[in-house]
Amino acid sequence: MIYLSGATCGAIFALGLLRGYGFLQTLKTVVALAVAAVPEGLPTVATTTLSLGIRKMRREGVLVRHLDAVESLGAIQVLCLDKTGTLTESRMAVQALLCGMRRITLTNESFFSTEGQVNPYEDHELLRLIHIAVLCNEVEVHGENGQYMLNGSATEAALMQLAIVAGVAIKSLRGQYQRLNVEYRAEGRNYMSILFRAQERKLLAVKGNPEEVLLRCRWVFKDGLRSELTPEMRVAILNENEKMAGQALRVLGFAYASLSDTESTSDPELTWLGLAGMADPIRPGVDQLIDTLQRAGIKTVMITGDQSATAYAVSKQLRLSGTPHLEMLDSAHLERLDPQLLAALAQKIDIFSRVSPSHKLRIVQAMQQAGQVVAMTGDGINDGPALKAADIGIAMGSNGTEAARSVADVVLENDDLKTLIIAVSQGRTIYNNIRKSVHFLTSTNLSEILLVLGAVGSGLGQPLNAMQLLWINLLTDVFPALALSVEPPEPDVLLTPPRDPDKSIISNADLKRYGFESLTISAATMATYGYGIARYGFGPQASTMAFMNLTLAQLLHAYSCRSEQRSIFKDAGLRGSPYLHLAVGGSLALQLLTIFSPVLRRLLGTAPLHWTDLLSIAGGSVLPFVVNEATKSADRKSTRLN
Repeated sequence: MIYLSGATCGAIFALGLLRGYGFLQTLKTVVALAVAAVPEGLPTVATTTLSLGIRKMRREGVLVRHLDAVESLGAIQVLCLDKTGTLTESRMAVQALLCGMRRITLTNESFFSTEGQVNPYEDHELLRLIHIAVLCNEVEVHGENGQYMLNGSATEAALMQLAIVAGVAIKSLRGQYQRLNVEYRAEGRNYMSILFRAQERKLLAVKGNPEEVLLRCRWVFKDGLRSELTPEMRVAILNENEKMAGQALRVLGFAYASLSDTESTSDPELTWLGLAGMADPIRPGVDQLIDTLQRAGIKTVMITGDQSATAYAVSKQLRLSGTPHLEMLDSAHLERLDPQLLAALAQKIDIFSRVSPSHKLRIVQAMQQAGQVVAMTGDGINDGPALKAADIGIAMGSNGTEAARSVADVVLENDDLKTLIIAVSQGRTIYNNIRKSVHFLTSTNLSEILLVLGAVGSGLGQPLNAMQLLWINLLTDVFPALALSVEPPEPDVLLTPPRDPDKSIISNADLKRYGFESLTISAATMATYGYGIARYGFGPQASTMAFMNLTLAQLLHAYSCRSEQRSIFKDAGLRGSPYLHLAVGGSLALQLLTIFSPVLRRLLGTAPLHWTDLLSIAGGSVLPFVVNEATKSADRKSTRLN
């Protein structure tokens, strides 16, 4: 805009001197035109729009931590969703167990097998599994006599609740063992182990990924005795694990080792105890949210540490891909993929299962390498690297960790994913509104340049003096532009695909359209100015007619800028913006004062007009508005044909 206006104003100055206009008067007009032509209010409009958007989202429970994140929200192309705590409620409850090679279910706080109800204190395998689940657990337990408060992860709290239902004296059991060492889940080690001392021996309690735990087991605890784990038993355990996972249960395997002081604890032969399958209810409304996101052109991807079967079952319930067909990639295959191949595959995959924190980071970076704008949700410390690397990191505010919130760009204060669609809608609306303001400011300012250039070039003198140009700049570059920046969302804002982040905010097609609109406004104003010259000759009356015509045409053009494609004549929804009505009405009242107020007439060099002049101005103001609105439909049809 600076280069364009500078070059044009230079040309006008040269033409004015060639036409014999006074040097000082021409210079003053050109300087005023240069000031009016550059939309210096645009940074203010943009920042105000972003800030108001942040305030509006804050009221909806969406906390935006960075101003520029608002714009990025509207450009999201891929949303990576963590399962536990994001898609689900993070309210784990044990529903099924496999111990002693028998399936046991938990219903209404009672244990049942195929043979009937099971008493945990009469079932050695079940009781030992529960004891190991209590010991290999870091949940803080407060209270006594069955009245407990649990503070810890949802998974471990569910295991502790299992022990409470079974009637295990948790504090007494923990008091019998002295903790010596803890090894947490880590990269390439999907299980946790805690070493205890119990009298003269040591106890190693293990829980984690069933396949990995089973791989380290040589024995099985069955019928109250420890016996060798046969290949047939391994197959049966793995089959049961797949069945539980296929029922959307999160499954953990449990094992232990009883060691003497002389035995090594680095890689002992474990004794298999069984499986625990936990259900985590899907958050209400998440399936509708997924559908809305997909209709908005946003691809939804699940990234989870759960087993493939569990992730697949949950994804199928949510219709994660929008179709019955789901593409899944397990972390075991992820390790073997080079970055370029992963970037190509990442665009097609719907589910990434058994992933570690470093895998999440690799997946996000691969999607970005493929040119996609990626949003990542998470709530845990381990999600931090991926949240920070994503274009938009989205953390849970209530159940999320401080580490996740501190690196995220957006925090959902109530952990309600449904507010995410509000954020996306608002992000798109804010970007669209900034485009509307840019559209208005560019086309109206360009019309001023074209008017002065046309008049000076054709020898019709200077239609506007310096004060009139500055008045127009003050009147039309502030209030209507601000009103456009707070427009409500368009009806189809969530039915259009995300914008291309590499695309300029003003494309070549936009510039052509803006140029056409500017030409209609300046041509109509030139015609009114010519009418004024024919009636009054060169002087204040003709200049006042051009001044009034240009200003009113620009104010009407603000309504045209509410939508780039929809016409106000065909869409009643484009007629009712209270802020725009107020801005245009107030500006119009101020403009009328310039011909009725003696003080403003002296300041701006305007003159009183006859009522027939006002009719001419009204026609010259409305005509470009009608032409621009009518050609919207033509442009839209042309776009569809192309």
